[in-house]
Amino acid sequence: MRLQVHHRTHYVFSQPQARLVQLLRLTPASHEGQNVVSWRIDACRDARMKRQRDGYGNLVTMLYVEGPLTELTLTVTGEVVTEDRAGVLAGEAETLSPLYFTQTTVLTAPSPELVALAGEIGEGEPLAKAHALNTLLHERMTLLDFAAEGEPTAAEAFAAGEGIARDLVHCFIAVARVAGFPARYVSGHRYDPDATEATSHSGHAWAEVYVEGYGWVGFDPAHDMCPTDAYVRVAIGLDHREAAPLSGQRTGGGHEHLAVDVAVLPAVQGRVGQ
Repeated sequence: MRLQVHHRTHYVFSQPQARLVQLLRLTPASHEGQNVVSWRIDACRDARMKRQRDGYGNLVTMLYVEGPLTELTLTVTGEVVTEDRAGVLAGEAETLSPLYFTQTTVLTAPSPELVALAGEIGEGEPLAKAHALNTLLHERMTLLDFAAEGEPTAAEAFAAGEGIARDLVHCFIAVARVAGFPARYVSGHRYDPDATEATSHSGHAWAEVYVEGYGWVGFDPAHDMCPTDAYVRVAIGLDHREAAPLSGQRTGGGHEHLAVDVAVLPAVQGRVGQ
């Protein structure tokens, strides 16, 4: 599938900022099943951008903007050709051993209830166990369209029985690690042909687990499936904080309001925004 992604981020500050520094994890890499045809990041005003790879191998951009600054718009546009590989990742530059992804974080620490869930997936072939976990979480938790205030941990989200894709992924990772799988968080995009409005699409998230004999395999508990050619893989980390599209700091007082709009469409339908 040939997909076009349009990602717009608009910052508004209640007081002028002297400086803004942001780490942007917005650029996908090419690998087997994903070929980036074109990709660019633009700012509405003078800005310095430095592109590099981080410790996970993610393509990142450091953004530096000098003030006074009261608002800023970043626009990301690109086209990616994808192939359905049943969630199996290949051809990606791996910088870390799978064992690195067995460590827990604050957001993915397992509660007794999540440990018990690991017991429910039973014994058997590892890939089948990972699929069983994906289905269990999809059935046990309600997917929300919008995030509430704050960032719940896996334990808090599972106790509530609901969350956005990010929260279901944290639960999946917590249980997968208890079950002995190296597991990591993936941020990216998903095209949904059943969406009523293209602008309703937002960034998506799923998990990858390392399965002997297969390598890294993706699982999306929000939709009880493995990533297909409708998915664009962008960044990885131990949890959401390490793979979030935007993070950084600013110099200046007041409050910050951030609005993000993402549209994902088949490229054959024409360019987004026209």
